[in-house]
Amino acid sequence: MLTAITLLTSKLVRSQSGRLVLLGAVCLFAGAGAFAATQHLAFGTSLYWAITTATTVGYGDITPKNPVGRVVASLVMLTTIPLFASAFALFAGAVASAHLRRLLGMERHEATGSEVVVIGCHPAIPPAVAELVAAGRDVVVVTTSDRSAFPDEVRVVAADPTSEEAVRRARPERASQVLVAGADDAAVLVSAVLVHQLAPSTPVIAIASSPNVCRALREINVEAVSGEELLAHTVAKSLEAPHAGELLLRILSSEGFRLKEVDVGDEGAGRPLSEARARVRGVVLGAVHAGRVVMGVVEDPTLEPGDRLLVLDPEA
Repeated sequence: MLTAITLLTSKLVRSQSGRLVLLGAVCLFAGAGAFAATQHLAFGTSLYWAITTATTVGYGDITPKNPVGRVVASLVMLTTIPLFASAFALFAGAVASAHLRRLLGMERHEATGSEVVVIGCHPAIPPAVAELVAAGRDVVVVTTSDRSAFPDEVRVVAADPTSEEAVRRARPERASQVLVAGADDAAVLVSAVLVHQLAPSTPVIAIASSPNVCRALREINVEAVSGEELLAHTVAKSLEAPHAGELLLRILSSEGFRLKEVDVGDEGAGRPLSEARARVRGVVLGAVHAGRVVMGVVEDPTLEPGDRLLVLDPEA
């Protein structure tokens, strides 16, 4: 029992409102003791009087009978009432602030290490986020866009994605992956650099418009995809093969299989890509070899340690 009281007192002392409550309680009991001594009343009766006075109820059934009692009553009113009122105001303000921060997506949140953090917004982001949520991933989005564009499960940090403080609040260093997007390439560059500085070991993918910007991002180890270039190639291939666009969508969708990268490991190192295709479950679409994606159609490179296979794997 004594331990529980000690812990409770320790927690109260650490908060400003708690300190005010403790100080108010000390004044309350001290006033009750002084009132009991000067008015010749039982301490319980005086405590009842002090509580009705401190809460401004003041029934009037117990009143001071002499000047000393009126001085005690005045001191109780001048100390306990402001102290308890201030403590209540701080508590109410903290509750209102927490509710407002929750509405604005500003509440603190500990990253789990498996989250996908999205910095900025792009027309492709809301549907991509919806797919990630449907696949069971936790997603954090830093954006000034409308919160209603994202599923309820998504934690939205309503802030400028090019602000260091906003990026820091998303905790990219604890995420499994970071996706950077933006209204223009300048915003993408700023956000990507901030993420790289705050979380240099977290894998980062950026969506940019210009191929030149993509190359610049790759210089700082940020994987970049040119949305316009991807769309242009898809349209061109669709003209050559009308079902190419549908095939690409089928590969990228999550209908019965998933696209993943698999490290070749020690067993795959030193073997040609064609041999790896026969040894890996699923369909091997290509490999990330020497910093570039190789499909293995024209060439059959020998895989090296650190290379990764792009595998279309059936979902269990």
